[in-house]
Amino acid sequence: KKILLSNEYVKARIYLANEDKSNAVNTLKKIIFANDSVYSTLSFFLLLDQNLITDYDEISLLFEHLLESNKYEKELKNLLIYKKALFESNFVNESELIESIKPLLNSDTLWKPHALLLLGDYFVSKKEYLKAKEFYTQIFSIENLQQGFYKQAKSQLILITND
Repeated sequence: KKILLSNEYVKARIYLANEDKSNAVNTLKKIIFANDSVYSTLSFFLLLDQNLITDYDEISLLFEHLLESNKYEKELKNLLIYKKALFESNFVNESELIESIKPLLNSDTLWKPHALLLLGDYFVSKKEYLKAKEFYTQIFSIENLQQGFYKQAKSQLILITND
């Protein structure tokens, strides 16, 4: 199965090199729905990176399919959850974004500080500074975090205060 999927993936790359986007998209989607954690994920991100699908709803559905239909190591799955939330932050409402990122907020994962910064930035973009402050402040309660996270949260809080 892996060999067949790898051949299909190479075929999709050849279609892209030859600017045959329609066949590339069809082949990549077929691989995504084959539910192989490696090739399905590679195919999905190739679709994204090449902007082969522009429908936000379809992309969200493909993200969901990957997360529900493949077995990933914990942190890899959390990375996909974060990437999905990051993508969706551009077009979903507050409750949908929080629901999407909730698994990261409610667990001890290395993606939690990223999620908190994302939500803080989301609320700053909406000029909802109290909500933004709530998420930035939570970063300071995470122990043994890289200093960059603390500095970024602190600088965002200073910007909010001065705004």
